[in-house]
Amino acid sequence: MKKSISKRRINNPYQSIEGHNCFGCSSSNSFGLQLEFYEEGDEVVSEWEPKPQFQGYGNILHGGIIATIMDEIASWYIFTQLKTAGVTYQLTTKYRSPVYTDKGKITIRARLKEQKRRMTDIEVKLYGHDGKLCSEGVVGYFVFPEKIAKDKLYYPDFDSFFDED
Repeated sequence: MKKSISKRRINNPYQSIEGHNCFGCSSSNSFGLQLEFYEEGDEVVSEWEPKPQFQGYGNILHGGIIATIMDEIASWYIFTQLKTAGVTYQLTTKYRSPVYTDKGKITIRARLKEQKRRMTDIEVKLYGHDGKLCSEGVVGYFVFPEKIAKDKLYYPDFDSFFDED
């Protein structure tokens, strides 16, 4: 019998910072993606419904938006799994199949691919409404020590990302 993996909602503690208007994750940015995240096993996951204003051609999600989603979920992996913050130094994306803006929710999954000292690669996969792999990539992050992340990048206490069980 297969063991089920529990989901744990990830809070957005950055919402309490005055002026927080992140295109990727701010719920108050009406022009943004308003992504939300949860932890599932060793992955950070997001389910998101594409909107028509994010299309490129026809009803296909713009490739730049796909890359943005991948970069955003990778940062949330760094926040919650590595317990710090960092900056993107590289992003590679393979577009395998169109992602439609009018078919329903997509699922994005991020997990650690490799970490060497402060250089961290996060593998990201984006699945269409039907579960088909549509895009995949690797986001390279330079990860800061926690003290620098707190002092310079507004990294909050790790516990603020999760509700008490």
